[in-house]
Order: sequence, then C-alpha cells, then structure tokens
Amino acid sequence: MSNYVNVGDLQVASELYEFINSEALPGSQVDEDKFWAGFEKIIKDLTPRNKELLVKRDELQTKINRWHRENKDLNFDRYKAFLEEIGYLLPEPEDFTISTEGADDEIALKAGPQLVVPVDNARYAINAANARWGSLYDALYGTDVISDEGGAQNQGRYNAVRGGKVIEFARSFLDETIPLQVGTHKEAVSYAIEQGSLRVTLRNGDITTLKNEEKFVGYQGEPEQPTAVLLKNNDNYFEIQIDRSHPIGKSDAAGIKDILLESALTSIMDCEDSVAAVDAQDKVLVYRNWLGLNKGSLSATFTKGNKTLTRTLNPDRSYLSPAGSEFTLPGRALMLVRNVGHLMTNNAILVGSGNEVQEGIIDAVVTSLCAKHSLIGNTSFKNSANNSIYIVKPKMHGPEETAFANELFNRTEDLLGIARNTLKIGVMDEERRTSLNLKACIKEVQERVVFINTGFLDRTGDEMHTSMEAGAMIRKNEMKSTLWLQSYEKSNVNNGLSTGFQGRAQIGKGMWAMPDLMKSMLEQKIGHLQAGGTTAWVPSPTAATLHALHYHQVNVKDIQNNLLSSISDLRDDILQIPVSDHTNWSPEEVQAELDNNAQGILGYVVRWVEQGIGCSKVPDINNIALMEDRATLRISSQHVANWLHHGICTKEQVVETMKRMAKVVDEQNAGDAAYRPMAANFEQSVAFQAACDLVFKGYDQPSGYTEPILHSRRLEAKLKYSVRS
Repeated sequence: MSNYVNVGDLQVASELYEFINSEALPGSQVDEDKFWAGFEKIIKDLTPRNKELLVKRDELQTKINRWHRENKDLNFDRYKAFLEEIGYLLPEPEDFTISTEGADDEIALKAGPQLVVPVDNARYAINAANARWGSLYDALYGTDVISDEGGAQNQGRYNAVRGGKVIEFARSFLDETIPLQVGTHKEAVSYAIEQGSLRVTLRNGDITTLKNEEKFVGYQGEPEQPTAVLLKNNDNYFEIQIDRSHPIGKSDAAGIKDILLESALTSIMDCEDSVAAVDAQDKVLVYRNWLGLNKGSLSATFTKGNKTLTRTLNPDRSYLSPAGSEFTLPGRALMLVRNVGHLMTNNAILVGSGNEVQEGIIDAVVTSLCAKHSLIGNTSFKNSANNSIYIVKPKMHGPEETAFANELFNRTEDLLGIARNTLKIGVMDEERRTSLNLKACIKEVQERVVFINTGFLDRTGDEMHTSMEAGAMIRKNEMKSTLWLQSYEKSNVNNGLSTGFQGRAQIGKGMWAMPDLMKSMLEQKIGHLQAGGTTAWVPSPTAATLHALHYHQVNVKDIQNNLLSSISDLRDDILQIPVSDHTNWSPEEVQAELDNNAQGILGYVVRWVEQGIGCSKVPDINNIALMEDRATLRISSQHVANWLHHGICTKEQVVETMKRMAKVVDEQNAGDAAYRPMAANFEQSVAFQAACDLVFKGYDQPSGYTEPILHSRRLEAKLKYSVRS
C-alpha cells in the first residue's frame, strides 16, 4: 500500500510524488508548484467530462441490447436507422485534409515495421529502440525461414550448411533489390567505390555497377576497401557489411559478413495492453523507463549464459556519401508511447475524498513531461528530429472521445509550456463506434493526428460485446473471413487516404502474434503493405528485420496511389453482425471452441494476475507460442460469454472446461519456479478466479474490457502474496 502526500486537493502516492519532483521535473523548465497546481486543475476540470463519456458508452449499450432483444429478425434498414437515431452512427463530415505539421520522416514519409513492447521491461524497451537496425543473417539463421532440410539444422555450434542457405537467401535479396548491370551479387568478389560510384568485381574479372546507381548512397571505411556499403530502396536503407577477418566474411568470396537492414522505423513503448500496471509502484516503473529512454540514460543489466551484460541505447550511424561528405542516420527507432484509454482509474493519485483519478489523464501529463526532456536537449539521444512527442491513444469510442483526448492534449501542452500540437496523436481504430465514425474521429484531431491503425482482436471483442444480444457469434477462427472485418480493414485505409494521410501520417495494421513462425509471417504479412498500410506491428526485433524485407518488395506509395481511385463508403458492410446462421454445432465442436478459449484465457491471466507479466509468449492449446496481451483475452472471454448467454454451452460445462484447461496450463508452466499452480486449489487461486470472472461476468463488463477484473485481481494477488513488481 502506498503512502500519500497532500498536494492541494490531490493525494499523490509518495512513489509518484518523489519520482516527479526528483527525476521528471528537474531540468524540464517547469516550475514544481505550478506543475502540481496545473495538474490538479486539469484533473478537476476534465474528470467530469471523462465520466460523462463513459456513462454515454453504457447508455448506448443498454439501448442496443434492448433493441436486439425486441427485434430478433435483425432487419438491416431498421437497425441502421436505429443506430443513427441514438447517435451511435453519425453523419459523415464534409471532406477535409489533415494539417499535421512536424511529423518526422519515419511517420510521414517512410514505410516500415513498427515494434510494440511493454515499457515496464527496460531490456525489452531498449531492444525495441535499438531495433532500428537488424542483422539479416541472424534473423534468417535463427528462425524457421531457413529450413532444416539437407543437414541445415539450427542446433549447437555454427552449421555451415545452414549458413550457406542464409547467404544464398541474402544474395537473392541483393539481386532483387539492387540488381547489377551485368551478372549477380552471387558472383561478386569485391565491392569498392570509385569516383563516387559503386563498383562490383565479379568472379570472372568483370567490373560492373548497379542498374540504378542512385540506390548507392554511402559507405564506411576506405573507398577501395569499404567496411560497409549503404544502399537505399523504397526509402529504406540497408548495409552490406564487409570484413574479411570475420568468421563469416573470411569464407565469403566478397568478404561479406552480414547485411544490416533498417528494420523497426518506429517503436511503441506501451503503457497499456502489454503492461500489468495497477498501482503507483507499477506506474512509476513505467514512467521511469520512459523518462530514461527520452534522456538516453536507460540501461538494463542481465545474465546470459555465464556472462553479465549491460544494454544501452545505440548511437547514430555515421557514413560518407558517394562524394565523400559525412552524414549520419538514426541508430534508434522513433519512439511513440501508448497511454491507457479513458476507462480506468488508478490509485497513484486520489482527489477530493479519496477518489481515484482517471489513469488516462495521469498518463497524458506524466509521459509528456518525461518526453519533454528530449525536446529541450536533456538527452544524449534525441528522439524526434522535428521536436514532436508521439502519443498513441487506444480504446476511444467515437469522435466525442477523440475530441476529449484532443482537449486533454491541449491542456497538457499548456501546463508543460510546449507549443500547440507538439503532442501528436495516434488514434487506434479498435472500437466499433470509432470504426463506423472514423472520418469524424480524424477530423477532431486533424491538426495533430499522425497514426491510425486496425486491431483485429480488440475490434472483434467490441464487435461481440456491442452485439451480444443479437445472437450466438460464429466460431472465433471464422471471424477473419467475415465481411464486416474485411470491410473494417479496407475502410481504415480508405479513411486515412481520403483525409490526406499520405505523406503526413501512418496507416497501420495489426500484430503478427506467432513470433516463432517467421516463415509464415514472411508469406502472409506482405498483405498489410498490399492493403495500403505504411506500417504494421511486429512482436520482436527479429520479426522487424524480416518484415522489413516486405518494404523492399512493395512500394506502399504506389499501392496507395492506386487505392485513391477506388475509395468507397463501407459502413453498411461493417455493420454486418457476425452472428451464426445456425447454432447446431456438434457437441465436439462446441467443446473444442471452449477448450481453445479457456486455455488461452487461463494461460494469459495466470501470468498477468500472479506475476505481473502483461505480455509474453503463451503456449496455446497446441503448444504454439502466441504473443498475447489483453486484446487476445478480450476476444476469448467475450466469445465464451456470448455462447453462455445464448445457451450454446452451460455454466457447468464452462467450469469443467476451465478446471481441465487449468491443469493443462499448469503443466505448460511446470518449468517456471515463480509459477503457482491453479489446479492445486481452484478456490484459492486468484488467477483461476480472475479467469472465471472474465467469462461469467463478461456480459456486464464495460465494452467487454478485461481491465476492471484484471486490475482488481492483480491488486488482490499483490496483497495476498506480498508481490513485489
């Protein structure tokens, strides 16, 4: 339990008070007394509006539930008219173009991977920032992109057969991306710079150049013997690294030891779905790491094998241009920070007679204060070259809530003494009311918006909760082929393009959730570019490097130019509810669905509630590791709640399933010394009870969110087990 310090009418947890006064405020050019007085005024002024918006969510949901109960035939025209009548579906605004200024090139001009990590883990956060550049050789060698066939297994010491496959893949990448006038890179024996041009000597003695010499943009080392050759394709960089003394380079005809790809152009440091932060202690860890990233001072020490390693932020990379002048490229991903949404409160600050303050308000002020240090030069590594701060705002429902976020950002800028629209906003299109009114949402933040994206899991969770009374939903794995979901994905891109995002802001796509299945990612995730997305989420630095290959294969700008001529209104299609046209699934099909959902819920919840792990690789029912966060939990719990509500299964059946799957999850975690088995005592297991709550109380949860139950149960576990984060 925290002790509190009285500051005006606020009671601030001592950990947070000390952090802000001793670490975040010094050097920020913000006076301490003025900060706290202004912070209190923001809280008092905006809290009533925040609560009104949450009440409106509940009122709309109540009306929708009632309508579905009274209109079982689901006549589409009447349904749509009803949504318009209650203000759920709003008229489209007149055409407009966003006017965002000051967005960095990584946001406005370049297309590339986006890495999302929990910022409460310093090591992961540093890795994400450093994932701007990644080794293609390592990414290929260590994943299933390279097959084990022909003696190429990845085990033990370096396998030269596997290494040969990696080199062959990489040479093919060079031939596809920077083809030669004559011959191929597979025949190259040396690379040199002569009179500002890249000269490649082939095995037969011929000297050739690139077909497009403009793709050669720089080098390191001496012109006749460069240590790195810098190339540019589709606005993305990569390096051919040359070192004939290196274990790989000495056996390579051209001395190439690796190819370094510009990988995660941007990274989202997450305070939300991938983080289990429920109190002041947790929030201070989140904020301290974010401050360290912005000051360039964050480090992480850990043990790997028999070695103790310390990880810090990478410096920028220096090169010589073809003409011989020096220049640098960023060594780190441009960082965005994801705040929490409008729903939750947190006991880090209390107001009045002990009421918890809205966590989203706290996040906006404190994360912006931390980021200001990078703006004013209190850093060894500047984040934004254009003096912008990037905040991703999730789980907003419609334009009124987006306008509220804009007002909160205005007030925060005034409090911190930074120029209007310094705080840029990323609007996550993951709630149904936002999807249907996305253009109106964008209009509310048209001067600061830099990002919209789609999220299959949260969006499906809200789809099911909103239409809970409409009927039994189709099976979960059928959702991706539905008309509403495909139209939602297309509509997001349409709205971004029609409001002028091209050249100004990102249009993002969702996460690849299987970090061990990189071959499948390479085969499938290129679809995000072909759909017009300028960025897409990846779960690891390795995935960022492999996904970067797609941005060399596809020029997203060309795709978007083609899409501009075919933009249409897809809202009618988005309104198609994914209820099943039959409910006569076999008992085996019903049980399989329950088993899959229950195992996924339990596998994630047990780590969240009892270990404070908000995001991790969780083995599914088939022991395939999935990168899970609260979004996966929302869809699974809402699906079971829906089937329960419509009698597809019984409570007794779900309880039996949960208990049986708890034993499976216990076995999957048997090697974790910190793990507490659930099956040993179901009644006393906080995690098991939390998982059951998510299902059996799922109908009543606001928008189907998991946070209220998770936070409550996590606080219970902390108290019960004296957990220290």
